[in-house]
Amino acid sequence: MARAYASTIIDAPVEAVWETVRDFNGMPSWNPAVLASEIEDGLDADVVGCVRRFTLQGGVLVRERLLSLDDCNYRFAYNFETPAFPVTDYLAEMELIPVTNGDRTFVQWSAQFDEAPGDAGKYVQIVSRDVFAAALAALAARLKGALPPEGAERWQGARPAKVFTSSVIAADIARVWPRMRDFASMDGWHPEISRMDMLAGARPDKVSGVRDFLFGEGALHEELTSLCDRSHSFYYRILKSPMPWLNYHAGARLYPVSDRGHTLGVWTADWTASPQDDLTLIPSVHEGVFQTAFDTLDQQLRQTG
Repeated sequence: MARAYASTIIDAPVEAVWETVRDFNGMPSWNPAVLASEIEDGLDADVVGCVRRFTLQGGVLVRERLLSLDDCNYRFAYNFETPAFPVTDYLAEMELIPVTNGDRTFVQWSAQFDEAPGDAGKYVQIVSRDVFAAALAALAARLKGALPPEGAERWQGARPAKVFTSSVIAADIARVWPRMRDFASMDGWHPEISRMDMLAGARPDKVSGVRDFLFGEGALHEELTSLCDRSHSFYYRILKSPMPWLNYHAGARLYPVSDRGHTLGVWTADWTASPQDDLTLIPSVHEGVFQTAFDTLDQQLRQTG
């Protein structure tokens, strides 16, 4: 199974970008490769199962079926009904992620498909570079500085976590991930964290291992609950903390920004606490923990080139 991929950062809030790309019939307005498009059978463009028929520059006819559309999580998926290329089992998805540091939007576009044996790798490059990357560059140029539609509500009000922090790090994922996956290393990239060690001599990549550290004057124990090198993600829970919360679970995931060799980091956390305590806890974790960590990593990696 082959996989094509491209991603970028658009200088506009996610609500503005989503308003444009969720229109399954709207590619002629932002994708210069598409001349004209229509939805078959008179259906609306947000009816799951509808088929868009469009014409590419050069006259090639393509038909694609909308398989899913998610207004809360900003993603949709589709397949080929009449392929643009000689591939089979083509399944594509576009996903948008809000970048909270600067109120921008990360867009990733991917597809998986089978190529003929003699074409191995050929259409991965064509789809990644000439289709997805080219279209995303045009979309970014068109929407730069765009404003969200009036009354738009992020995530339709269903925030995915109490704290959602996302930031771009000016280094590729191959440099960022080794730093972040080391569960005992955060004292090296957060100025308020010191004396971080794994209890009982556990390896820092041991799921169930516990790190012991100081955050300012407070002593904490955190247990690694998940680590994945495929998705570049890790999750953990707090076992000991001076803060007034219960059931604290958090995790981070990295995404490649393919058009500039950078990385998007997304860090989230949930817990149980009183509404009054959350007035202080939520901004403290967002800015004082997650964003500070991202900023420090960014600065360090910029300095080391």
